[in-house]
Amino acid sequence: MIFIDNIDKDSLYFIFLEILRLHYYRTHVLLEEVGIYPGQPPMLFILNKKEGQSQSELAEKLQIKPSTITVMLKRMEKEGIVERKKDELDQRIIRVYITEKGRRLCNEAIKVMNKVEKECFANMTTEERIVLRRLFMQIRTNLSNALDMEWKN
Repeated sequence: MIFIDNIDKDSLYFIFLEILRLHYYRTHVLLEEVGIYPGQPPMLFILNKKEGQSQSELAEKLQIKPSTITVMLKRMEKEGIVERKKDELDQRIIRVYITEKGRRLCNEAIKVMNKVEKECFANMTTEERIVLRRLFMQIRTNLSNALDMEWKN
């Protein structure tokens, strides 16, 4: 791959890309073992905290297109993870509820996230974790600011 060949494999950027790839792969392997698809945990977490949200509310919270939410919810409903019901007061609104199976899978997803977090930060002192957290927050701010500048132009 030309892109990878032109990057210093010891550079911060390359190491960061490797971490992202390894985290993605590890998380998905563990989620697959418990029968959860990659995009489902955020939906499960939101619904477990507050169910009965509309599809548009979920799309906004997850920052994905309403059409993507519809496809995702159809799949999750077919698997018995969520239920969609028309709003009693406004039949145009579809509300989403998590099922017992969905709650069990949500708990499994939380266990997976906790396991991956422990694996990621094993052998680090509390001080190292504090510094790393601060650095991650700075990276997030930098990227967020860059996106904001893009959108303004």
